Amino acid sequence: MRTPLFKLLTIGLSLCAFGGAAFAQPQDGQARMATLIKHAHLYTVGSAGTLNDADVLIQSGKIVQVGANLAAPSGAKVIDAHGKPVTPGLMVSWAPLGINELDLVAETNDSAPNQSLDSAAFDVADAINPNSSLIPVARIRGVTRSLTTPVDCGDVFCGTAAVIHLGQGPNLIVKRQAGVLAELEPNGGSGQKNSRPDIWNKFRETLDDAREYWAQRAGYHRPGGSRDQRSNRIDLDALGPVIQGKEPLLVHVERASTIRQVLQYSQANKLKLVIMGGGEAWEVAGELAAAHVPVVLDNDINLPFSFSDLGATLKNAARLDAAGVTVVFQPQNDDPAHYARTITQIAGNAVANGMKWDHALAAITKNPAEVWGIADTYGTLEPGKDADVVIWDGDPLEVTSAPTAVFIKGVAMPMTSRQTELRDRYRDLAKKNPPHGYR
Repeated sequence: MRTPLFKLLTIGLSLCAFGGAAFAQPQDGQARMATLIKHAHLYTVGSAGTLNDADVLIQSGKIVQVGANLAAPSGAKVIDAHGKPVTPGLMVSWAPLGINELDLVAETNDSAPNQSLDSAAFDVADAINPNSSLIPVARIRGVTRSLTTPVDCGDVFCGTAAVIHLGQGPNLIVKRQAGVLAELEPNGGSGQKNSRPDIWNKFRETLDDAREYWAQRAGYHRPGGSRDQRSNRIDLDALGPVIQGKEPLLVHVERASTIRQVLQYSQANKLKLVIMGGGEAWEVAGELAAAHVPVVLDNDINLPFSFSDLGATLKNAARLDAAGVTVVFQPQNDDPAHYARTITQIAGNAVANGMKWDHALAAITKNPAEVWGIADTYGTLEPGKDADVVIWDGDPLEVTSAPTAVFIKGVAMPMTSRQTELRDRYRDLAKKNPPHGYR
């Protein structure tokens, strides 16, 4: 975990970089212009599988064609990949990307609701900052989408997640309501003192309230229209898509017994469930697979954080995947907004511990697209999808590899970030008289 000293140093570096940060707006002409990527080792993550010496044609923000020996339209920009890997843009899940800039500066951190209240209605879409300096840091590492979520909770409910893209422009929101996050671990909420029975009482009562409320929503304010309810009206409104099965309930839970408990509850109440964390999920892999419940996890956790995940193992993802569970990776979980760029390292370590390589790539592309409901536009390199495309200088899941080009909706992204600007500012030690602000 990060220490306060490290965070204070991060704040200082961030403030230094803000002076030189420039947030360019996308060029409509660039989005319309055709781009042909040729001679790629193409991981489509779709029905075509992996194609050697293949091409991708991009135009008007979409993938138009995938195949061999494609012809470049007139005026198209042609990029020779020289046999290097090309993948869909990557997606991080369960990260406060775009709502958390500096952890210790309150006005830049919108990642947590008022923790004295439950807050299913805490909507992260209201706080997305398209000029966040953390977005380019993740983007130049191939990340083009994020499931942005709260990180701390009230008693049980944490807030409503949103899907964003990491491109340029004033509006990054792809899907405003992508599920409600709940916390069922006693040690999960900040300062939370509740026992498991306390948590479950509040969890059940709130969802019961939501079902009752939606059954007579029009008459809610009439005298006698509803009984006294634990939750605020705005929270009951936010839970509507969840109890109706339209959007998932994202439940942070680690212990195998609690996973079974919430799985049984969701099946009895016809909820669309996603397990978040799942330190011991491999112990109930067969039950999760049979129920078609995905698991979002940081596979680098091999030591227990608490008594809830004594069964933590680096083989968690491989065992879940082998059982048929849909696996989605989150970034390094001790600071996922700052460490969104580590998503390929999480996937690569899963491969090192038994997961199939192509399945690990799917866990940061195709799988999250399907789980978060955006698979019609993102997740694979197929005609008609948004042109989120990354060209790599080596194996995308190797820690030493890096993107050489990143496209989001067909627009080539600048390969710079706060970190590269700081590096370039101070790398030349021969400069004897830098500008005053650089000293």
